[in-house]
Amino acid sequence: MDPQQFASDNYAGICPEAWAAMAEANHGHEPAYGNDRWTARASDAFRALFETGCEVFFAFNGTAANSLALAALCQSYHSVICSDAAHVETDECGAPEFFSNGSKLLVAPSADGKLTPEAIRAIATNRKDIHFPKPHVVTITQPTETGRLYQPAEIAAISAVCRELGLSLHMDGSRFANACASLGCGPADTSWRVGVDVLCFGGTKNGMAIGEAVIFFNRAQAEDFDYRCKQAGQLASKMRFLSAPWVRMLESGAWLRHAAHANGCARQLAGQVAGLPGVELMFPVEANAVFLKMPAVMMDKLRARGWQFYTFIGGGARFMFAWDTRPERIDELVADLRAVATS
Repeated sequence: MDPQQFASDNYAGICPEAWAAMAEANHGHEPAYGNDRWTARASDAFRALFETGCEVFFAFNGTAANSLALAALCQSYHSVICSDAAHVETDECGAPEFFSNGSKLLVAPSADGKLTPEAIRAIATNRKDIHFPKPHVVTITQPTETGRLYQPAEIAAISAVCRELGLSLHMDGSRFANACASLGCGPADTSWRVGVDVLCFGGTKNGMAIGEAVIFFNRAQAEDFDYRCKQAGQLASKMRFLSAPWVRMLESGAWLRHAAHANGCARQLAGQVAGLPGVELMFPVEANAVFLKMPAVMMDKLRARGWQFYTFIGGGARFMFAWDTRPERIDELVADLRAVATS
């Protein structure tokens, strides 16, 4: 078995709750294409969790979930406002533009990945002539690609600008569970109650094998979304294996427990490297990500010791923590960091 790495929370395996649910769903026959009891139960579990009658759909991965959700909110001549560090801008290979038949992403510069009401207003009101793609949607990543959190009040302020300017609000929540665990508030209080129209709730990074939920709080915007999923190859024939893990994750509270554990591991690393020579925390640790700025020679020495990490955000080393992170493995990372910092 390879040693545990912190390059991505996607490295982790399937958590026990999701694994058991898939095994339980693997008995007998069930209707196909989402007409099974597991999919109905998972959808109801989301409605109970969010305390509202939302429309729920399941996709294989986050790229499809985000891209199809944005496409449902746009025409091809519209545009989507986002941060320049938003996942849909930096890591979706043009999928939002592809699935929307050309809706343009309009990016706002940001030092920490967060979008502000002022930036939204500036972009949305910059041009109104017919030669420019009409702003129609705002998308925010929660937590951001830099691990920062939007507080509910910040989301409400963004939503207020969206309502004023006639824009829909989409939330990319591939790590939404981590945000909820850190904020300490109910999912509804950081989504539809503060003005989010559509949320893509991530399951993969929270311990599932595959499966993201696309949740429409504005139910009118969900019209024909099932057809959109089918056309994009996202309608699973054996849908129960996408939806069953959600049943156990939500009903048992595992989605929040696993996220809280991952967040705690991030805080553990940040606390243990504080004051280490040559190592600087790039962003406040608010979820399950730690970004460390250090000399290139230190990074090379860490890699030589077998550690894997990415440096695509501002050149810093990113460490991500998952549901199964072992605290003693963090201690091993810290020991190696100390060794290379003093060598």
